[in-house]
Amino acid sequence: MIGAIAGDIIGSVYERHRIKTKDFPLFGAGSRFTDDTVLTVALAEAILTGQDYGSLMREYCRRYPRAGYGGLFRQWAADEFAGPYNSFGNGAAMRISPVGFAFDDLGEVLERTAHFTRITHDHPEGVRGAQATAAAVFLARTGSTKEQIRRHITTTFAYDLDRTLDGIRPRYRFDVTCQGSVPEAIIAFLESSDYEDAVRNAVSLGGDSDTQACIAGGIAEAYYGGVPVCIKKAALALLDDRLRSVALGFMERFPTRRHE
Repeated sequence: MIGAIAGDIIGSVYERHRIKTKDFPLFGAGSRFTDDTVLTVALAEAILTGQDYGSLMREYCRRYPRAGYGGLFRQWAADEFAGPYNSFGNGAAMRISPVGFAFDDLGEVLERTAHFTRITHDHPEGVRGAQATAAAVFLARTGSTKEQIRRHITTTFAYDLDRTLDGIRPRYRFDVTCQGSVPEAIIAFLESSDYEDAVRNAVSLGGDSDTQACIAGGIAEAYYGGVPVCIKKAALALLDDRLRSVALGFMERFPTRRHE
């Protein structure tokens, strides 16, 4: 999951200052973790401890109130009795990578993903985006080739992954829906040569850069068997003690290994 966290931090600078190039510094003065990291770590803690994910999301939202949550999520988090709000936002996909790392059966990955996602994002498109992301992480981690991942996601979730980044990039705009951002993030991974390249690909689309780099980064970590040490250290250094402790605990429990 450090791949997702690092992707979020790297992309955070470019969410409001969007770019269409892969030539940019990975970490700068404005690099920070956002709600993508906060809710990803909350899910990791839920998996590690068995605590209720909905309660943990609300707790984390109170602890990190300025992380950049969407308006509907903020309203949900403020109301202890609120139910899901029929969202198909890409928040469903950006927080889900721990499921793909923690469970060893694809059916269970999809079931757990649906459960965790529907706490807030119960629209079919929200569930589809989260399941496609978690499935890609699982398949990448367990030895599937990129072509096998492409075929599975295309067949199972009906996403068009036959496009190229060069074809997408010129007209692509900021889009926070699952259906308008998850396929592009997966393509950013599919066209990559290594972890760093996947994140650069995602940011270069000029869209919801932190979330798309978070999604692509989680899949890339699984596929390439980890994150470069310099990137991992830089990302961990930008977390506080609580987030860092949970992230390290999750990675120790579920180490990143690609099984060929």
